Amino acid sequence: MILPFPLQRYRQTKILAVKHRLYFGSRQENSQKSLIVKYFYKFLFTAIRYRIRPFIYDIFMYTPQRLTCNLFTQCYNLSMIFRDDPDVPERENPLYKGECVFVTTFIIGLVILLGGAALYGRFCEKVFGPDDRKTPAYTKEDGVDFVPMRGWKNSLINLLNIAGTGPILGPIQGILFGPIAFLTIPIGNVIGGAMHDYFSGMICLRDGGTQMPEMIRRYSTKGIYKFYNVFVCVLLLLVGAVFIYTPGDIAATQLFGFDGKATSVSTWVIYGVIFLYYLIATVFPIDAIIGKIYPIFGGILLFSAIGIFIGIFVTGMPLMNIWDSWAAPVLSLTGADGTVGTFTYADYFSTKHFLPIFFVTVACGILSGFHSTQTAIISRTMKSERQGRNTFYNMMVLEGFIAMVWAAGAMGVYNLALQEPNAGLATGTVGVVCKYLLGHVGGIIALIGVIVLPITSGDTALRALRLSLSETLHIDQSTNGKRVKLAVPIFALVIAILVFAKTNADGFNILWRYFAWANQTLSLFAFLCITAWMFENGKGKWAWIPMIPGCFYTFICVTYIANAHIGFNIPWTPAYIIGVACAVAYVVACCMYGKKRAAKLLAK
Repeated sequence: MILPFPLQRYRQTKILAVKHRLYFGSRQENSQKSLIVKYFYKFLFTAIRYRIRPFIYDIFMYTPQRLTCNLFTQCYNLSMIFRDDPDVPERENPLYKGECVFVTTFIIGLVILLGGAALYGRFCEKVFGPDDRKTPAYTKEDGVDFVPMRGWKNSLINLLNIAGTGPILGPIQGILFGPIAFLTIPIGNVIGGAMHDYFSGMICLRDGGTQMPEMIRRYSTKGIYKFYNVFVCVLLLLVGAVFIYTPGDIAATQLFGFDGKATSVSTWVIYGVIFLYYLIATVFPIDAIIGKIYPIFGGILLFSAIGIFIGIFVTGMPLMNIWDSWAAPVLSLTGADGTVGTFTYADYFSTKHFLPIFFVTVACGILSGFHSTQTAIISRTMKSERQGRNTFYNMMVLEGFIAMVWAAGAMGVYNLALQEPNAGLATGTVGVVCKYLLGHVGGIIALIGVIVLPITSGDTALRALRLSLSETLHIDQSTNGKRVKLAVPIFALVIAILVFAKTNADGFNILWRYFAWANQTLSLFAFLCITAWMFENGKGKWAWIPMIPGCFYTFICVTYIANAHIGFNIPWTPAYIIGVACAVAYVVACCMYGKKRAAKLLAK
């Protein structure tokens, strides 16, 4: 059989790689290291172009009936192209048996994520009903915040806005609960996070490009509106501080080789550079800064995510399936007193309270209330309502894919004993995953992608805070000088939080815990408003769409803060009871309030 030239190149690359016995992922040194690099990148190019591209095409052409078959086929091809040679000794870890590992649970999770997005995303779009009316980008165009931008650019900007350190550090910590994370992340993403982002963005878009505080004012009570204003401002300040601290420390310690200590000048110089970028992106027109630089950031982000995804199969990473024995020891750990213990996923799952800790920890990969503040920004630059599904829903699904990839990469290095399975070492795990799967050069590029993620979320968080304050307090923002005047006190508060977190021994842990809980709690406001909007617009029969995740996350957030030391410090059993009671009350209140608003609207 004569193959087309591109496919002949693909087959030749495969044959040459196998012929030279390229031991990707092996801890033994290979004498043909130069060939590994050469043929790996040749494989990467041909595999992406002629194997992955048809599958991506199917996703965007909305053919869900082919998703499952194609996804399994593409991942199987990637995993089977490079096998470890039989002569290579088996690895010491009992989870690795010397053969290329085909990770079924991970693939099932990806099928749920992508297949669910194709089906449930279309369903959500049908419920909302986008049309061809003029968008605020045209009706309120001002050259600053209301600026028509291309659909692909809006999608990319929204992805970078919402994808901070959550879909990286969260899954790295969450995977310690075991392979169940490969299923809970995609299910929660499809029915919770992506739906939340889509309806939040689309309602703001239809209401004239309003920010979230205005949406809360329209679809809730005065008391809830006032509380939300304070709550969201605190959260956005925490986001700004967290997303300076995290990328700054990763850049200092893993990219430039500094110590990252509070007493080092280099640490504050790096923070200062990030601050300067934040100031420019927060104050100046969105198309002048964000619209031009984000495509570059987006390319780095996609390279790191896709590179790690392919690397998982190329290296044959030993990932655990949900039906495997979770009690298998992963790593022996020596305590400070000299005692030797072992880490198992079963022990971690049973002792760390999967509910609610997992869902607070993973955060952005499943659901994030912070996203509603970012989708509102993009609603001001969209040319058509019909772009909403790709801009809001699909970009959250793509963030879920990033979370899945990092969870799998972390489990792989844990199982290979390349990194201690410790939630406190999540930042260090990032560097281990990048350099192990992508080599030194590719690892550096991937690290840059990880640094870019929080920076591109932090700048828009502070921008959203400025817009929200100006809208709530009716502060004119028509000139650069007026925008700077409002931005200065905001940045002063962020600096104060950052100094506390950096100089206090437990400062950042306190900051991150408050941020994680507040991030999830904020989504409950959006779910309430989405429910009220549905009742007001004759879509009450679909109110279960926001109420299911709203009920679940009420239980999660209330239970967590009731038990947490930073909260009420209540024992777990009564904390669970309180969480269930509040979840039921939330659903009842949403239904009663929505029906009341609908009845009042009909009476007019």
